[in-house]
Amino acid sequence: MAAFHEQAVYQVYPKSFRDSNGDGVGDLRGVTEKLDYIRALGVDYIWLTPFFPSPQRDNGYDVSDYCAVDPLFGTMADMEELLREAKARGIGLMLDMVFNHTSTAHEWFQRALAGEKRFQDYYFFRDGAPDAPPTNWQSKFGGSAWAYAPEVGKWYLHLFDVTQADLNWENPAVREELKNVIRFWQGKGVRAFRFDVVNLISKPDVWQDDLIGDGRRFYTDGPRVHEHIQELVRDTGLTEAVTVGEMSSTSLAHCVRYTKPENKELSMSFSFHHLKVDYKDGDKWQLQPPDLGQLRQLFEAWQTGMAREGGWNALFWCNHDQPRVVSRLGDDRRYWKESAKMLAMCLHLMRGTPYIYQGEELGMSNAYFDALEDYRDVESVNYYHILASSGLSHEDVMARLQARSRDNSRTPMQWNAEPGAGFSDAEPWIPLGHGRMEANAETEAQDPLSILSFYRRLISLRKARPVISEGDIRFLYPDAQDVIAYQRGLGKETLLVACNFAAEEKTLSLPDAFTKASALLDSYEQAPEIDGTRLRLKPYEGAALLLVQ
Repeated sequence: MAAFHEQAVYQVYPKSFRDSNGDGVGDLRGVTEKLDYIRALGVDYIWLTPFFPSPQRDNGYDVSDYCAVDPLFGTMADMEELLREAKARGIGLMLDMVFNHTSTAHEWFQRALAGEKRFQDYYFFRDGAPDAPPTNWQSKFGGSAWAYAPEVGKWYLHLFDVTQADLNWENPAVREELKNVIRFWQGKGVRAFRFDVVNLISKPDVWQDDLIGDGRRFYTDGPRVHEHIQELVRDTGLTEAVTVGEMSSTSLAHCVRYTKPENKELSMSFSFHHLKVDYKDGDKWQLQPPDLGQLRQLFEAWQTGMAREGGWNALFWCNHDQPRVVSRLGDDRRYWKESAKMLAMCLHLMRGTPYIYQGEELGMSNAYFDALEDYRDVESVNYYHILASSGLSHEDVMARLQARSRDNSRTPMQWNAEPGAGFSDAEPWIPLGHGRMEANAETEAQDPLSILSFYRRLISLRKARPVISEGDIRFLYPDAQDVIAYQRGLGKETLLVACNFAAEEKTLSLPDAFTKASALLDSYEQAPEIDGTRLRLKPYEGAALLLVQ
């Protein structure tokens, strides 16, 4: 068994985690201050989102120097201290490598603009008239995926923001530069890495318009992506590290290839299909109630498919790009605690390595900002103007931002119920959310029935019960509306997990053997109600029954 099968990862977005120096921005020393809190949670790794020098156009995912620390977050000495202190507590750091693109402020891109052919070959520069982009591809942040650089009379590719120029992985010199970045951080003691949108790094040999889409079918899981990842892993010794790849618009078949141990690529992969079940017609900015039947089908396909083929999932509801799950799939008002715990149970008892995003373990909710000026996210601000220009009212667009903005997950971590939430003594870089302030670490740490205490138990159970980390998985009750249920099995142990995603009661018929099972966990913190062979689930109740034969 790989060690990461029974481990858990905690994601820290440093900018919003803890401000140690009173400038309103979270920093590395703030993370060090809170290591004992993270250790008490029971996780094995901290995934740090980028802290590298950056213009912060995309909150650090526009990197201008991969081997330094942005003064916004501290110094290299602060980073080295964090590494030492985390290691002393048995926690590893997982660094976020943004290798699909750099900031246009990066030295490489600036030298390309200065006319150096060597560095132009680090990117995708193409000739063309200023009014004729090479293709009709669209950026994921809106608008064309090409920008004209008048300094050199060429267009450059940017699949994301105009300040994020895509790197040319077909150039061996680029691949060697990126290997050296990995080696640099390995030299500092880093043994885990997350790779941002890594399945987009291989671009097509022929550039052409997309007549049926936005261009992604030409570069997603591109022609040499597996070859490039294998080379990076082989030449930097990453086979001995814990690695995870973020996969954009990917497929199950590719994720099996990325994560199958014998392929020597990645330990596990993030995929996002399950977080699009509330997108109307596949459009993030069109709202609809979550399609829970589709959610169950997606979990079944990915869980059983990865298990059958030997791949490995990264399990997650939340991250720095996603709305808060308790607001999205739960009920952050009447059934706040129950739904937050149910959602945690549903995910953590599946097959894969769970990731917890800062504040998720507290039940932090969406920000519910009611003013455009409160938003900081470049995508959200761009789409406000795009949607408003399409004829939607201000109120309609703001409702969409409240549901979908990436800033929902970027409000300051709520350490206590004080006016600054214990994040900072200064005005924070982004306002506090308007959600539940009782979702804070100080309050919940003292409550054995809190959401935080529930997460601690889930993480502990994964280490204590091999049926969770290594058992097989089979989904149950395909016709039960608003219920996701599955069975895990290993040796003499069988675990049945049933989760009600609705605000009304649900009843399931139990297999006869499970009438003798013991209750392992329940989101209502009481024994599940079993009447004969019928399991009654209260609103947003999650129940786990363990049978030992």
